[in-house]
Amino acid sequence: MIGSDSDRIPSVSVSDRHHGDASNHSHSHPHPHVHSDESLRRIINRLSRIEGHIRGVKNMVQESRPCPDVLVQIAAVRGALDRVARIILDEHLTECIARAAKEGNIDVEIEELKAALDRFLP
Repeated sequence: MIGSDSDRIPSVSVSDRHHGDASNHSHSHPHPHVHSDESLRRIINRLSRIEGHIRGVKNMVQESRPCPDVLVQIAAVRGALDRVARIILDEHLTECIARAAKEGNIDVEIEELKAALDRFLP
């Protein structure tokens, strides 16, 4: 069997900020963090598919499927997550960074992006 309860990785929030809920902000933002409904729908749909894929990997482990098969599926999940991260980064650069530049607070936005990338990149 792959892993045990002692091998669990602690859950990490995708974002320290929740859209529209100021009580969850780790720090204040000079502007509301808003994305188009279409953009949010696309990202949520991708994450829902990844969520289902992860449940499939969990089932594979519970069924004691061969480790190489499980690892291939984990690699697929990683790839899918990387693609979602790329979409989010692209939109952040084109929407949020551009808006911050127009509003004159690009330095704050860039520092936040650097901090996020430091945590995101290995």
